[in-house]
Amino acid sequence: MKILAIADEESRYLWDFYEREKLEGVDLILSAGDLDADYLSFLTTMYAIPVLYVHGNHDDKYKIKPPEGCICIDDEIYEFQGIRILGLGGSMRYRPGGNQYTDEQMRRRTQRLWRQLWKHKGFDVLLTHAPAYGINDGRDLPHQGFQEFVRLMEKYRPRFFVHGHVHMTYGRNHKRYDKYQDTHIINAYERCIFEYEDEHLREHLR
Repeated sequence: MKILAIADEESRYLWDFYEREKLEGVDLILSAGDLDADYLSFLTTMYAIPVLYVHGNHDDKYKIKPPEGCICIDDEIYEFQGIRILGLGGSMRYRPGGNQYTDEQMRRRTQRLWRQLWKHKGFDVLLTHAPAYGINDGRDLPHQGFQEFVRLMEKYRPRFFVHGHVHMTYGRNHKRYDKYQDTHIINAYERCIFEYEDEHLREHLR
């Protein structure tokens, strides 16, 4: 399965210079947050590909105008062609506002998912906005990752962890690809296409 992961910055290559052939063969789009609702609606409509998304810390505007034709998977496990995708949006709480959580609040969110985790026998892809603590995150509070995401990877061993929030243009040497134990970690900043079954992902995402 070929997946397009996106986050944080709309791709002019896909939006302003639209050609349907650019995403030929892509089966699914995963949005890791902080993107214009019209952009997500455009992608699912014009490229005719399902879009699953979680909220970024700047996505309060979705309450007024959510992405049409797209599916929010925050706080649920969504199964697509046999692949189980767990969505947990938001960032570390650093100011008043929505879609921000302390590490304890994120832990409670995952605790409330125990029935779904039991029913689906875990998950294959963790889709979040923020990174995991200590893995390609920032040391400042706004861009610090969640310790709960590390625990989820250690316990359920998903094949992929897809996140956004830490822009690769920040100058902090944030990486597109990382790995933690059995889990491939992808920073979805702007756009990144990967094959779910790819055994040599590290080389292809450099």
